[in-house]
Amino acid sequence: MKPSPAPSTSTSAEGLRQGIGRFDALALVVGSMVGSGIFIVSAESARLLRSAPLLLAVWTVAGLLTLAAAVSCAELAAMLPRAGGQYVFFREAYGPLAGFLFGWAMLLVIQTGTIAAVAAAFARFLAVFLPRLSDSSWGSLGPLAPTPQRLVAIGVVVLLTATNATGLRAGTVTQNVFTTLKLAALLALALGGLLLGTAGAAEPAAVSLSPPAFALVFAAALVGPFFSQTAWNNVTFAGEEVREPGRNLPRALLLGCLIVTAAYVATNAAYLRTLGLSGIATAPQDRVGTAAAGALFGPAGALAMAAAILVSTFGCVNGLILSGARVSYAMARDGHFFSALARLNRAAVPANALWLQAAWASLLVLSGTYSQLLRYVVSADLLLYVLLVLAVPVLRRKAPDAPRPFRAPGYPWLQLAYAGCGLAVIVLLLLGNPRTTWPGYVLLVSGVPVFLFWRRRESR
Repeated sequence: MKPSPAPSTSTSAEGLRQGIGRFDALALVVGSMVGSGIFIVSAESARLLRSAPLLLAVWTVAGLLTLAAAVSCAELAAMLPRAGGQYVFFREAYGPLAGFLFGWAMLLVIQTGTIAAVAAAFARFLAVFLPRLSDSSWGSLGPLAPTPQRLVAIGVVVLLTATNATGLRAGTVTQNVFTTLKLAALLALALGGLLLGTAGAAEPAAVSLSPPAFALVFAAALVGPFFSQTAWNNVTFAGEEVREPGRNLPRALLLGCLIVTAAYVATNAAYLRTLGLSGIATAPQDRVGTAAAGALFGPAGALAMAAAILVSTFGCVNGLILSGARVSYAMARDGHFFSALARLNRAAVPANALWLQAAWASLLVLSGTYSQLLRYVVSADLLLYVLLVLAVPVLRRKAPDAPRPFRAPGYPWLQLAYAGCGLAVIVLLLLGNPRTTWPGYVLLVSGVPVFLFWRRRESR
């Protein structure tokens, strides 16, 4: 009898190693989603909504939207398990320009800006243990100043990029360890708050709003929870490196999003049980997680939660770095970006794409502009999710006979409902916060001349 081949050594036609197993894919989904947002953004939502039930509702709605999108994405990921993931889905559904604009937005702001923001959050929480890292002690040095926190954030980006450049195994092991630790810490906080919290049910006086005004407020309060649950699609960027993608990608997407949604709603219920709505809204520097841990377990609890957030942000940066570079690699492989980015190193990973991503993310850290850029692209990023979901009906019409190992349930009503909700939120954000929404579309469209340049260069 012939021996069974080792499942971890298969290689794709392009040279990428299929070394991401079932648990690795799940850890990449969960670890990329859970960063610093769950420990911070509830404060702003609480201030806007002024209602405990509505705070839980906004997190629930964000979770349901995430699950609806993940179900749709699972069909696309199983159908097209290629490097670049959503870039490939857009290319096949809407044409090469749409795919390029997605990849352009990811490299310019969305992925690199998120890497910069989460790395900066790591540095801020590290300052809890090392006060000399506090930027406040160095005064206002302005943009491009190498403050201690910025240097730490850049160091994290460089360290994890170097780790991932050594091979896929190093990146997945790092992801698995830190995802397990961060999820355990989050569940411990949720269970501790639900079982030991004693905060009263008093709430601020309710504000009477007309239905249109309430819709604007709810949409604004939804932004933080919704984007705390993004990045679940990152696993599709490395789809070509996933073993048995027809099975493992849908499972990772659906189970991972379900785990995070349940954990986030439970954690906010614990916040309410521990701090009450007013305590959430007035948490120092919006650090709701450390405030809740401090209320439960005293100063030692607050320090323990700060350490847990360090673990969470470190693991999140790793997942974002591992997956994000695959988009630039796929664009270059199609001839739409620098050809050097399509090269694999001896470890069969796109090292050049990894280091370009690191360089730009580090520049964003140093400039301090990542937070503003991310606010600008919130609405544009939501539009990209709407287009992702709508790619399911588009490709069912364009390629009805293509193999689909997983078919999204509720077709086409689920996709249409998600698109309707997403577009409604986009309109509300444009009406309520025009200054921080329309620039995101300008950044997205700025990729059009770049695409035309590369297209002309390719034709030559």
